[in-house]
Amino acid sequence: MSPSLFSFSPPKVWNMLGLGTLKEWLSNNSKRWLWVILVLAACLGVYSRFFTLKLNITTPGPELQKRIDVPLLTPWLAPIVWDGTFDKDILNEQFQDRNVTIGLTLFAIKKYVVFLKLFLETAEKYFMVGYKVNYYVFTDRPADVPKIPLQQGRKVITLVVQNYARWQDISMHRMEMISNFSHQHFFQEVDYLACMDVDMKFSDHLGVEILSSLFGTLHPGYYRAQPKSFSYERRPQSQAYIPKGKGDFYYAGGFFGGTVQQVYEMTKACHEAMLIDKKNNIEAVWHDESHLNKYLFLHKPTKVLSPEYLWDEQLLGRPAFLRKLRYVAVPKNHAEIRNK
Repeated sequence: MSPSLFSFSPPKVWNMLGLGTLKEWLSNNSKRWLWVILVLAACLGVYSRFFTLKLNITTPGPELQKRIDVPLLTPWLAPIVWDGTFDKDILNEQFQDRNVTIGLTLFAIKKYVVFLKLFLETAEKYFMVGYKVNYYVFTDRPADVPKIPLQQGRKVITLVVQNYARWQDISMHRMEMISNFSHQHFFQEVDYLACMDVDMKFSDHLGVEILSSLFGTLHPGYYRAQPKSFSYERRPQSQAYIPKGKGDFYYAGGFFGGTVQQVYEMTKACHEAMLIDKKNNIEAVWHDESHLNKYLFLHKPTKVLSPEYLWDEQLLGRPAFLRKLRYVAVPKNHAEIRNK
């Protein structure tokens, strides 16, 4: 029976494996190996210290915290923005280098002009602080647009438009006005558009974390609801129709945006869909919001804003998952405001 490998004496094993020369080199050069190990250890120490310093520079600060209590991604892997999911300092470095200008559209038609002062004052405190902002005020009462102190690089641009007898018509014509003024103003003057309701106020930081090619905001009344309970337009005769069993989120008509090109395409498509509905004598259940939801169902937004970015504390309270309330409803009498 042939002897096993382990029956050989150690020198024979070394020779059998062809490692005799290596063994001799190691034994004769132990000091040399010691120096090599020491030099490598020193290099690793320097690299480790340098890498740690780099991490200290680029690692997000304490405001970036892991959220496990809320959904962070859509099914198509777009981020859902919550407190604790972004680092303001890193984002500001990126966007300030690009020297962006943000446009904000708001409609102050009829008595809604009374909300302008509070909206603009709180926007100056919380909205895109440190960036150039154009406030585009669509109104039929230009003389009532308040003059408030603005940060450097920010201005109010009043766009005079007609009013309509019904508040529903005012709401639906917003899409038409935004798309029409895109070529007159927005394409030449701003990089991004945020389209917002005026009967609201800002109550915390709202900055460049929202910016993306196309973004929508989760409707606070339907957050955590199942799609079957969403108030989509369910009549097939309407261009806003979304069948039962379809849909992913219900978006609020009071806050959406993106690049000027994307907002233009969306508002134009929604306006054209409403014109078809009008020709067919049908009006979507929630007017422009219904058409917005149909568009975002077919053209998925690249970023989704959580209910932190649109909330009604008086109506819905303050659940624990809302660490911040950034843009909130102002108490009002809807019947009195809408019909005057």
